[in-house]
Amino acid sequence: AKKYAEGGQLQLFKENEWITIRKKTDEHAAVVTGDTVGDPFKDTSGPSLNILIKLMTIIAVVLASRFRDI
Repeated sequence: AKKYAEGGQLQLFKENEWITIRKKTDEHAAVVTGDTVGDPFKDTSGPSLNILIKLMTIIAVVLASRFRDI
């Protein structure tokens, strides 16, 4: 979204009209902040969640026969 906002291609529906997000506006600041905070979070949480999903899958496959007998 940051690239679209800085390129003047991002529009927002506000107060019953479409406005184009321009630099040095509150909307642009919100887009830049979201991008700045979101990218590191995505880069760090993605790999750890991938490992967690794989671990849960392996545990489920290994213990499936025990769950079936309950």
